[in-house]
Amino acid sequence: VSALRPSKTMAITDQATALRQAGVPVIGLAAGEPDFDTPHVIAEAGMNAIKDGYTRYTPNAGTLELRKAICNKLQEENGISYSPDQVLVSNGAKQCITQAVLAVCSPGDEVLIPAPYWVSYPEMATLAGATPVILPTSISENFLLRPELLASKINEKSRLLILCSPSNPTGSVYPKELLEEIADIVKKYPRLLVLSDEIYEHIIYQPAKHTSFASLPGMWDRTLTVNGFSKAFAMTGWRLGYLAAPKHFVAACGKIQSQFTSGASSISQKAGLAALNLGYAGGEAVSTMVKAFQERRDYLVKSFKELPGVKISEPQGAFYLFIDFSSYYGSEVEGFGTIKDSESLCMFLLEKAQVALVPGDAFGDDKCIRMSYAAALSTLQTAMEKIKEAVALIKPRVAAK
Repeated sequence: VSALRPSKTMAITDQATALRQAGVPVIGLAAGEPDFDTPHVIAEAGMNAIKDGYTRYTPNAGTLELRKAICNKLQEENGISYSPDQVLVSNGAKQCITQAVLAVCSPGDEVLIPAPYWVSYPEMATLAGATPVILPTSISENFLLRPELLASKINEKSRLLILCSPSNPTGSVYPKELLEEIADIVKKYPRLLVLSDEIYEHIIYQPAKHTSFASLPGMWDRTLTVNGFSKAFAMTGWRLGYLAAPKHFVAACGKIQSQFTSGASSISQKAGLAALNLGYAGGEAVSTMVKAFQERRDYLVKSFKELPGVKISEPQGAFYLFIDFSSYYGSEVEGFGTIKDSESLCMFLLEKAQVALVPGDAFGDDKCIRMSYAAALSTLQTAMEKIKEAVALIKPRVAAK
């Protein structure tokens, strides 16, 4: 545990909250949490569960009706076939991923993680006694993993490759053709498994399309697919996610869960069932939210492109921008000091613009900072004005290319 680092996203969010409580009007764009309320039909299902006395323990793996509904969803939307005993419902996708890493990795194993990565992946590997092996990507290639880099890093210790598409923190979406190239490499190494984190699958912008890694030829028995309800259905506080995988992996994860937390909330599971009944890809409730996210994305991409020295890769999914501000590093700012890296830049923007963002070094790329656009467009417009005013106090060292 002493080797684990605390989550910077949580730290920045807590800092922003403390400032707001002290009367400072901080705009918090650090947390990955939709600003929408949970759709009414889903919330009503949860309330009805309470009224109907559905408040007791459920089976450790989740209710049979929810696991059946998850199987139907995966078949219809993702083209992957599972039975209920190949699905494990947990207290959020984060728990699913942690348990999967603990179940399949042993001390001495290596976990391959493309960077930028979600902050928790390397720490989960460390918790399992495994070694995180970071595979850097480039903003010029939309932060997508190059197959040749993956091939060069695989050895007899390689146990797990973690893929996240659409990606947190970059919003990049892996095209099917690239996933097929990655699958061709994975096939050559029988011991290598893939954890496919698909929590943002419904928050995707045309023409990008989501492909489940387990749907690729030969990958079903090598893939642990993780998904959940928090992001697409605005259900972050309900804490509900799921793992779908071959039965022996699910059984191992279930064993960990049985001694760790037991099953997910009975109330949340009723709400999750209602979410899956909204229709294909969440129906109109989700498409309305995605339309708003896309409008916000378009505004912010245009706005950041107007800033000198800033590089940006237009996200194809999720609700984050991962922005390269490295041309500003090394600049002195009167009354603040030197902007040395992503952390000092975020501290500068928190102090001068009163906008809370997350340093890129938390995600394995110190050149960038992450902004969540899971906030009202008016809030983002105010934040952007404040950021532009703050950035005007410094000059980029390197001219924009």
